Amino acid sequence: MSEDASVTPVAAAADPAAAPVPPRQTARGAGRMNLTEGPIATTLILFALPTLASNVLQTLSGSINSVWVGQFLGGSALAATANANIIMFLMFATFFGFGMAATVLIGQAIGRGDTDAARRATGAVVGLALISSLVIAVVGWFASTTILHWLKTPPEAFDLAHDYLRVTFIAIPASMLAVTLMMASRGAGDAVTPLRFMLLSVVLDIALNPLLILGIGPFPRLGIAGSALATAIAGTISLIAMLGWFYARDHVLRLRGPELKYLLPNMEELRFIIGKGLPMGAQMLVISGAGLVMVGLVNREGLVTAAAYGATLQLWNYVQMPALAVGAAVSAMVAQNIGAAKWNRVTTITNSGIAINLIMTGVLIALLLLFDRAALGLFLGSDTAAIDAARHIQLLATWTFLPFGTTIVLIGTLRANGSVVPPLVILFLSMFPIRLGIYYLGYPALGGDAIWWSFPLSSFASLTMAWIVYRRGNWRRTLPQPRVA
Repeated sequence: MSEDASVTPVAAAADPAAAPVPPRQTARGAGRMNLTEGPIATTLILFALPTLASNVLQTLSGSINSVWVGQFLGGSALAATANANIIMFLMFATFFGFGMAATVLIGQAIGRGDTDAARRATGAVVGLALISSLVIAVVGWFASTTILHWLKTPPEAFDLAHDYLRVTFIAIPASMLAVTLMMASRGAGDAVTPLRFMLLSVVLDIALNPLLILGIGPFPRLGIAGSALATAIAGTISLIAMLGWFYARDHVLRLRGPELKYLLPNMEELRFIIGKGLPMGAQMLVISGAGLVMVGLVNREGLVTAAAYGATLQLWNYVQMPALAVGAAVSAMVAQNIGAAKWNRVTTITNSGIAINLIMTGVLIALLLLFDRAALGLFLGSDTAAIDAARHIQLLATWTFLPFGTTIVLIGTLRANGSVVPPLVILFLSMFPIRLGIYYLGYPALGGDAIWWSFPLSSFASLTMAWIVYRRGNWRRTLPQPRVA
């Protein structure tokens, strides 16, 4: 199929049942942007920046809390939090897909002016999050010992990890509901509200951690459980405040009166959210699984290389943030324009997202390479051998985030209209057979450098596949909407 998909809205217009456009309903949306009109590049930048800021805040919060735990409780406690956080990441990665599937419905509904459909989708995913998180919290509380045994948690960190994990499971419902509402809000074109309450959560989390770990002032001394409890309290307060804000500002996605029944989703909505959400969540699992495999390969190269790679990953967390933020913004913006039957804007949104990402990521890479020794020194201290090894890794592999970011933007466009299986296949092929193939074929000639070359080369492979699907795939079609019971 050619890139000009103007035939799609024509076909949809010829069949009113295929793309119903109900009368526009009015609803305020505190901070909500109109993503279907106006200059595309400017709108995309303004919409992506709050998401980027939210990602930075979340990462900084994790880093600072790790400092609190490491400084106050030692290395065993830090290892305990790492073991527990693996479990939490897997839980949220799975549900992430359901949230993204709901944002497709929300974005397209907002684009075509159907506020009721957007609220139905919001109610469905919030209800699913509430039920799922309560089940996870109860099962996790009782299964925490077994889970840590499965992870082969070191004996010296086991009791600490157990305390931390149990409190973290208690916090799951509030955390999952907050994340779900933030994703839904972005799908409706409001990225400012999630930023406000992410900031509140981060500030509270950072402030409460030392108070509850050490028992400062009126607070009890809880040790590592205090760190988990601080996160739980911060997330709960942020969630309550966000819900209050939704109703006080009459947010477009708030549910009131008879709309509260949307929290019990019908089977059509569940089928869509789960059917589309599972492949999206699997994408996160593929990426994290590939990361674990690469850590194993790096560890074979010795302690210096492992330390260098660990520090490099800390910096890469920030380098990849523009791609993730722009990709999410492109997905929401494309979904709304598809809902509004403005297919002529979709290609321009995608191209603008690619250009913005290349500029932002390129600047970060350049700054990182210019000041890499100082940045790496924050994590590696004066260990010259590890710093030199990390600089070598940066030089060979950091530019992989240019093709990676372009792929993320293309995948964001595809998933905005429910095309979720091709991106999963692309990521799996590039992360496993292609990346590992490059490593094993290149190792005899390149040695450990085969690891670093596998990053950019596999990223170019995924970009090539994503571009082919974007240009030739059948994703430009009218997405069937769940029927109202």
